Amino acid sequence: MKKTYKIDVDCANCANKMEEAAKKTAGVKDATVNFMTLKMIVEFEESQDPKSVMQNVLKNCKKVEDDCEIYL
Repeated sequence: MKKTYKIDVDCANCANKMEEAAKKTAGVKDATVNFMTLKMIVEFEESQDPKSVMQNVLKNCKKVEDDCEIYL
């Protein structure tokens, strides 16, 4: 399952950090961050709950870029 989320991030480098953090999160099969559109597309692994996985994605993204935001 893929879902798209609106994000708030200041620069392209920060967006890359968010993408890498999202990809390393348990339950995420793949993630892509587009800085130009301020969107994150997340593909979840089978039988994962997107809401709980996205809470962990947000935590991991905040570790690398503390002023970023993902609108869940």
